[in-house]
Amino acid sequence: MDTFEVPIFKRSYDLYRDFYACLKQFPKSDRHAIGQKTDLALLEVLELLLEAGSAAKTEKAKLLDRANTKLNLFRMYLRLGKEIRAIDAKRYVSFQEATDEVGRMLGGWRRSLRES
Repeated sequence: MDTFEVPIFKRSYDLYRDFYACLKQFPKSDRHAIGQKTDLALLEVLELLLEAGSAAKTEKAKLLDRANTKLNLFRMYLRLGKEIRAIDAKRYVSFQEATDEVGRMLGGWRRSLRES
């Protein structure tokens, strides 16, 4: 199966696409600080998921753990963005729900590696 068609990658990709559109509406001072950090954290999640999709089983767990750490950083930056009012509450809720979904998918993938 093509990695681009794996559900967790597709969902993360969609989340990044939506966040990128939102990033353009950040206040300029926030866009180049918290916006850039948030953007980079999610891009790293995408990169790590892509790597994990084609990695040997022994490397997958390490890559998925790193992806989980980056996803948690993304969550923290999102929350901070909401608190400084760079992200409105409605968008924050939408991003948080999508992030939680990716987190659950990531946790399921990690568990499946331990069980097999």
